[in-house]
Amino acid sequence: MLTQQESQDEQKVEVPRKDGRDIPAVTSDLYKPTGPDLRRVKLNRDFWYPVAWSEKVKTGKAFGTRFAGDPIVIVRPDNGAPIYALEDRCAHRQVPLSKGRVDGDVVRCCYHGWSFDRKGSCVTVPYLNRPGVGRGVKTYPCRERGGLVFIFPGDPELAEKIPVPVPCQSENPAFKTRHFDPLVNCHYSFMHENLMDMNHQFLHRKQMGQITARFLGQDKGENFVEARYSFARKGGDQPLAERLIFGKHDKSIDVKDQPIEEIVTIRTTYPYQTLEIRDKDGDLVMDLWVAYVPLGKDEMITQSYGLLSVMRPKWKFLLDIAWPVLGIFTNRIFLEDKEIVEMEQKAWEELGGDHNVEVFPVVRNLRELLVRCGLTETSEA
Repeated sequence: MLTQQESQDEQKVEVPRKDGRDIPAVTSDLYKPTGPDLRRVKLNRDFWYPVAWSEKVKTGKAFGTRFAGDPIVIVRPDNGAPIYALEDRCAHRQVPLSKGRVDGDVVRCCYHGWSFDRKGSCVTVPYLNRPGVGRGVKTYPCRERGGLVFIFPGDPELAEKIPVPVPCQSENPAFKTRHFDPLVNCHYSFMHENLMDMNHQFLHRKQMGQITARFLGQDKGENFVEARYSFARKGGDQPLAERLIFGKHDKSIDVKDQPIEEIVTIRTTYPYQTLEIRDKDGDLVMDLWVAYVPLGKDEMITQSYGLLSVMRPKWKFLLDIAWPVLGIFTNRIFLEDKEIVEMEQKAWEELGGDHNVEVFPVVRNLRELLVRCGLTETSEA
């Protein structure tokens, strides 16, 4: 386990700006602008990434989506065969196969009727009526899990060695689960930082009142960073939805004396992020799983795929009654997060690079993880 403070040698730092002016030099051990710009680090493709909700890929239909600028079509055959994923461009004229028609186990292009099977092979060019004429298209390993369609955009030979993730408690009937999939105009790393750093509760003061995070410690490894928190109320009434998630916090007791009613554990196990809340007895009461999928080639627009699971109480109908309120509450929280990370992205663009002065050891460890596991210009070369 790591301590909350990590000693570093102090150094003077001159930070260049895009507009030609320099930020005044500071003596600090907290900001060392060395190494690659995190916002230019791309996701490692050798993992399973969600690209669609299962319910959106109808039987006998083709569904178009994207991963980091690559067009992808998800096909659900009408003969009961498993779904599969192809490049969403017909090899003939490069029009989207997702605009075509599914016949049995093949998808037919809407333009000239070329047919492609799950191996990406062109099996029919109708007007020539002989095999082996048309060129095939790229395929992607494809699986369904927890209501999501995953593809493996990296080396297909690694797909069987890398496990498909289990999104939180989506397959556990003891929990009630909701889906969310907001589009956020920022680099995926901003999303990881936002959730990992619970010190930003001031941002949510309108929704949560006077609540403060209490940092309990952190851990890190080759492929993960983890932080643990509890929460205390400094004043104001506690919203019902927040009490359902975080438990009761008594504002009449001084923050330092408030007992730890829950432990919130946030973990980035590259490339996914999770948040667990356990009560004082150690029982899991809430589980969040989220993946951040880049849409454009520059990876500056992120499609989030998340599942939020809440433990059903003894009287299950109580959670059903509170579910709409919980949905409104969590959506408002996310909209505030979305607005702030998009502001961060805009600042990065205006300044021409990453100028964050990061003081929290957890986030510094997270940033190192995202660089180490991601793809820099050097690693792509």
